[in-house]
Formats: sequence, structure tokens, C-alpha cells
Amino acid sequence: MKREIIQGKIQGNERGYGFLICEDREEDYFIPHGELKGAQHGDTVLCETTSNTGYRTTARVLKIVERGISELVGTYHSSRSGGFVLPDERRYFTDIFIPSGKGVRVKTGDKVVCKILTYPKRLSPEGIITKILGKSFERNAELKAICFNYRLPDKFSKNVIDYADNLPEVREKDLKNRRDFRNIACFTIDGEDSRDFDDAVSIEKTADGKYLLGVHIADVTHYVKSGDVIDKEAFQRGTSVYFPESVIPMLPERLSNDLCSLKEATDRLTLSCIMTVDKAGNVVDSEIVPSVIKSRHRLTYGKVQKILDGDGKLINEYLDVVPDLEIMDELCSILCAKREALGSVNLDVNESLITVDKNGEISILPQTRDRAHKIIEEFMILANTTVAEFMFYLEAPFIYRVHSKPETERLEDFYAFLDGLGVKVKRKKDCVFPKDFQTILKNAEGLPFYVIINRVMLRSMQKAKYSEENFGHFGLALKHYCHFTSPIRRYPDLAIHRIIKDLLSGEKNLALKYTDFVVSASKHSSETERNAIEAERAVDDYYKILYIENFIGKEFDAVISGVTDFGIFAELNNGVEGLIKIENLPGNGFKFDNKNYTLSNNDISYHLGARVRIAVAGVDISSRRAEFLLAE
Repeated sequence: MKREIIQGKIQGNERGYGFLICEDREEDYFIPHGELKGAQHGDTVLCETTSNTGYRTTARVLKIVERGISELVGTYHSSRSGGFVLPDERRYFTDIFIPSGKGVRVKTGDKVVCKILTYPKRLSPEGIITKILGKSFERNAELKAICFNYRLPDKFSKNVIDYADNLPEVREKDLKNRRDFRNIACFTIDGEDSRDFDDAVSIEKTADGKYLLGVHIADVTHYVKSGDVIDKEAFQRGTSVYFPESVIPMLPERLSNDLCSLKEATDRLTLSCIMTVDKAGNVVDSEIVPSVIKSRHRLTYGKVQKILDGDGKLINEYLDVVPDLEIMDELCSILCAKREALGSVNLDVNESLITVDKNGEISILPQTRDRAHKIIEEFMILANTTVAEFMFYLEAPFIYRVHSKPETERLEDFYAFLDGLGVKVKRKKDCVFPKDFQTILKNAEGLPFYVIINRVMLRSMQKAKYSEENFGHFGLALKHYCHFTSPIRRYPDLAIHRIIKDLLSGEKNLALKYTDFVVSASKHSSETERNAIEAERAVDDYYKILYIENFIGKEFDAVISGVTDFGIFAELNNGVEGLIKIENLPGNGFKFDNKNYTLSNNDISYHLGARVRIAVAGVDISSRRAEFLLAE
């Protein structure tokens, strides 16, 4: 094969090898441990390709261009010559040597932050302890460690907090050039434990049977001006990050929980998208206007669902908006039917609802999405679509939410997986449509591996991201889409509010003002979103381990959710997952088929979606992994 010289980043593996990841290439390159030449996870390196087996191209490191990780968190262990830190980041597969007397006084078992100072040849990196987070395995220390690993901000600076605290409440002069919607019935619908409310809805039915739907979004940009201290901080954070017991907000509390939160019976500044929707679910007229509202009620999903189900007590309590909720439910059905006709892919992935009571007890239940959730989801999607289409045809600089169609190789792998399950589909390579995926899901309803098909389908898709270019949204089967409805917790929403308001006020130099900005904001927001999702997943996994630790020795029904060359993963109905190691499976001589996701020998085959009975054997808190055994 012809050898290439390529540059990329190392993605390590806890077993000691790595992969070269290049932004402009789909292929990843395998680097054996002996060819890493001291390179570690996160380093930027120059590599040379060495061989191609047909399955994977291998490479070796020629030069370390730049070190990627200078600080990391881990557990300290003392030794005669000093000590060492075992990193929490398993992909950073080398421990860090800490010479005696380097840094704060530390004991074996402490969860610490260490700074890497030198990289001696053929030896472990050397560092210094800069901070003690607590004792390993203590909940507070472990959560701090996860936040540090994902470089999540700790607190707002005093400068930012002071700036926010000095912002005034809504004044009469703030209402100038705003549409006054305080006399209409609008209200918020959120989760039971929500603290910030950035969207409210209103509806009425016109004489000719159409629906006048209002989606009213907190006008954060009235308070957060381009380039001010809060805007700079919000840009860097990119998004709020949500954990079971806490949140790392994008905006200071004065804004997120007060001035910009659409509180009940309180004047609040908003940006409203008013849509006239016909009986077929088409938006026949729309306008986007700066506005002011006064929310009638702070409703929850649970209350709305009970009202729709006929709960007499709640109906009497919210009698003034019950007719509105019934009309909203009616419109929701129309919008759902229209999206289904377009081919929208509604994945049914098993998600967990993790709650912690005042005593610290953890409960995990399957996440449910009832009719009330669907109402808000459909209305937000419609507003996002309407705004994106409006801005697209004006050819103004903008930030779109895009989702490209699956890559050919992943699509072929998905079809091969379906073949292995005996699910027959019409194969389409380059011309796949959302409707094709929707048909697969419909045909799989009722099958035991339905949820697993959802999950593998999700893996086959590309990740949604933000972009200054409009590529459309494959999963939603939409040509135009953006994120308009959550400016309290997502920076792209805040950014496009600013662009829209400038446009509505007659700004002539939008291209000059925003063309470069939307490029950088799209890229950075996509990166911060991915990081936040990974951090939230890591924290959820940690809580799941704390939860399942209470059930060691207990048996549960489960479904095989993952198959690898080292064992199988099984998932309980509440989303808690554990590994059954290959050495603990009955029999030997197992072979892994990565195309059909099966692990089999001459006697038995384990495949995705198969139902099994498991017993909880233990937990590994350091890797945030539960360990199961087959109970049968």
C-alpha cells in the first residue's frame, strides 16, 4: 500500500493502544501501543500509515505536534519514591508519577487534580498535585471529578454575577415597540422540577376552523447584549448542563430563574412566533414579534395529562384554560399526523428518569412521554421550523440545526444487522429517505428487539449539529430547522434571537455584522453540546451504579443491549446496563460477529434484543460499570 503522512488527534483506549482521528476523514487509523512513541489520548500527532488489512488501516506516530491534556483528575496512590495518580479518564492509559513533595499534602485514596509538568522518555509523565477534591468513591468528589474531566465551569465570576444582579425588572419603557399579549390566555407547561421557564404557549380557534398558535419565548437578548460580560460567558459555556441533583446553567441565576423565566402572573419580555395553522397542519400565515406576556399558570406535564384524561379536581382548578388545552391536544394530533406523513423518524429509545429524594435515595424509572409532552414538543418543532424557513428565504446569516442523512458504510452495517434479525427491508444506499427508516420502525413494532432496532438505527445516523448552512434535518424530515425556543439554556437560540430582532428593527448590515459570527458560534456550540451530553451521560451512569449497588445478588429480566468481543451488555427496563464478561458466559470458543452484533459458539448465540435473566454481581465505580451474571 502507498504510505501516507497524516495529522490528527489520538483517541486512547484503556488497553494501551490508540486511534488516529482526523476531522476531514471518515476512517480512523489503528495505532498499536508500541507505535504510539509516548503519545497519549488527546495529543495532536503526525503519523505514517503502515498497513491495510482490509478491515482497518494501521499507523505509527512520527512526531507529537502538541500535547492535548495538561491537567487531569484521578485517584492518588502513595509509593516509596513519591506516588502516582491513576487517571479517571481511562483512555489516558498511563498513570502520572508524582515525586515526593510535589504539590499539596495528599493521601492514598484521595481524588485529586494533577498538572503534568514533564514527559520523560520511556517513563510515565511527571506531575504535581494542585487540588484535592475529596475521597474517591464519595459522591461529591466523584461528581466534582466528572465536571473537571469535561472542563465544565464551576461558578460564575463576581463580575458576571454583579452585572446580572444589577439588571432591572421589566419597566414601562421596555414595552415600547412590543406586542402586548398580557390579555390573552398563555401559560407554561414544564416538568415538575423545572426551575426556568423559557417558553409559553397560547391558542385560539378562528371562525373558519383554523388554529392561531402562539409560541412565546423569553427575550434573553433584551438583557444580554452582544459582547457584554454575560454574553461572552454564555458563548463559552454554550449550553446548560443538567444532572439529577443539580444544573450548571449557561446564564446567571438572576436571569435564568428570574428576569428571563416566564413566571406565573408576572410581566415578562418575549419574542413571539404567531402561526395560523390550517386543518391539515400547514402554517398558512406567521409573524415573529417582540412582545410582552403575563403567564396565567405554571402547568406541569403531569397536570396537563390528568386534565386531558378527565381529572375533575384539576379541571375545576384550571377551568379557564381547559378549553385551550383541548384545542392544543386537537392541533397536536394534526401536527403529529402531518409529520408522520412526511416520514419523521420517531425513535423509541429506552431513557431513564433519575430522581434523588431529600435523603439522597436514588430512584430510576423508565422515562415516559405522554400526550402533554407531545403537545409542547410539536409546538416547539413547528415554531423552530417556521422561524428557520422565514430566515432561510430572507438569505440572512443564521444558525440552523442540521442533521445529515446516514453515511453509506453505516447504512450498510445497519441493513446487515436487520438481515441478521430476519427483518427484511428494501435496501437503498445513496437515496435513503426518512420515510424508509420510519417504515422499518413500523414493521418492527411488537417484535422483542424493537427497542434495540431503535438504538442501532440511532447509531447509524449522523449526529445533529449547528451550522451556518441549511442542510435540512433528516430525522425530522424537514427542509428547514433551527433552535429558537430555549435561549435560557442554549446559546444558538440566544444568538438567532439577536439576529431576528436586528432584522425586525431594520438593521441593514446583517451580513457584515453576523456572517463570521454564525460560523464560529455554530462550531463552538456544537462542540459544547457534545461535551455536555457526554458529561450528563457520565453522571447518569454514576447514579445508575450507586442505584444498582443496592441490588447485588438480586435477579432481573433484561434485554441484550450490546455485544462485543469481550462479553455482552444487558439492560434492565429502567435503562440500567451491566456487562456480562465473556469468561462468565457458559461454554467457550465464542466468536464475535461485528456486522450482526452476535457472540456465538457451536452451542449458543447471543444477539442484540434477546431477552435474558440476569443477577447483579457487583459494580465497578471507577469505570462506572455494573457487572451482571446470567441467572439461567
